[in-house]
Amino acid sequence: MKYFFSLLQVFILQFSLAQYPIILTQREQAKVIDEILEDRLRTVLPGLMRREGFDMWVLISRENNEDPVLKTMLPATWLAARRTTMLVIYDPGIGTDKGLDYLAVARYDVGKIFKKSWDPDANPDQWAQLGKLIAERNPKKIGINKAAHYGHADGLTSNDYDNLQRVLPKNLLAAVTSAEKLAVAWLETRTEKEMVLYPQICRIAHAIIAEGFSDKVIQPGVTTTDDVVWWYREKIKELKLDTWFHTSVSVQRNESDAITSKRLQPLTILPGDLLHVDFGITYLRLNTDTQQHAYILKAGEADAPEFLRNAFAKGSALQNFFTNNFKEGRTGNQILADSRKQAIDNGLKPSIYTHPIGYHGHASGTTLGMWDMQEGVPFTGDYPMHYKTAYSIELNCTINILEWKKDVRIQLEEDGYFDETGFRYIDGRQTELILIPRPIASVK
Repeated sequence: MKYFFSLLQVFILQFSLAQYPIILTQREQAKVIDEILEDRLRTVLPGLMRREGFDMWVLISRENNEDPVLKTMLPATWLAARRTTMLVIYDPGIGTDKGLDYLAVARYDVGKIFKKSWDPDANPDQWAQLGKLIAERNPKKIGINKAAHYGHADGLTSNDYDNLQRVLPKNLLAAVTSAEKLAVAWLETRTEKEMVLYPQICRIAHAIIAEGFSDKVIQPGVTTTDDVVWWYREKIKELKLDTWFHTSVSVQRNESDAITSKRLQPLTILPGDLLHVDFGITYLRLNTDTQQHAYILKAGEADAPEFLRNAFAKGSALQNFFTNNFKEGRTGNQILADSRKQAIDNGLKPSIYTHPIGYHGHASGTTLGMWDMQEGVPFTGDYPMHYKTAYSIELNCTINILEWKKDVRIQLEEDGYFDETGFRYIDGRQTELILIPRPIASVK
């Protein structure tokens, strides 16, 4: 009997996993991550360095205090820097037969690309070896990860900066400058290989949201918002995925917000509730960020009320106004201003707070509004939009619901991609409210 139950448990687990797109084993994931990294270093980085005018990029990081950019260049089996990890990327110049030189000031190669360039027995001083390698190449412009506006590009610590200054020849000190724009370009640029994978990553996220927002998980009158939150967290772990933020689930319902706020927390989900989820996963070093809505059917209902369906449609209209304004070279603040004006002129009450996504959830690149900066975002909002970049289209639309005698917010977020062909959602977007329970076609 014990053997029978173990087989049954395996069957149930396999059936559950079969509802999702294939999720690679850890070994398979490592292989894919390393292939993508090699492709990015070979095909993407040379053009970005030349675009930003750098012939050398120096990345330095100590174990347990990783530079966010350097971490994206480590092989899959390196979960962190080791001791002091030093990477040097050098461009010998346009017109030469070779590509970039990838050097590791380390006792061993760092992955397949960065080659060991230090013999501790011959020169025990790692910092001196770094200075020697740089001096031998005599670069014109040395980029370091020291940045005023983008946190991801500010990974060089004060101590490591001082040590770098100490070992550089005096004639090269003036060549050292912030690589902020180069670091942002590296982080924001998505490759063809990544964009083959990204739709399935977003599909996995969509599938998990759909299962959580169903009567497999939610029993109205019993299940609380926290129950659903922790179901999502457990499902992520069950599927051997990661997340970069804690899921949230909230309720809007036909009562005053003051009454809702006084109810015992977490709220018990009830028929007639409009649910909202904010959810994301991390898989193959890429992140998702999605917000969707569901409606809990009341007795006798086969669909959400028309007024809620109309409200949702206004949220979709705001998405359209916004993404139709995406254009290479325009800044986030320009796109934000034009989109808000169009939405307001069409009778909407918009709030737009879209961010890049990729290696990080709230990633580096063009910022298109923040919830508390609807008139524009200094510095990061002035950064121009580039092709081959991905964004979480995050926004909300406030609608007055006469039937509820209150405002509701349709809060939507879907991941999208922008290239020479225009903007597209990576795995589509929610087009109508999720219904709980799902209607059964044969049951009327």
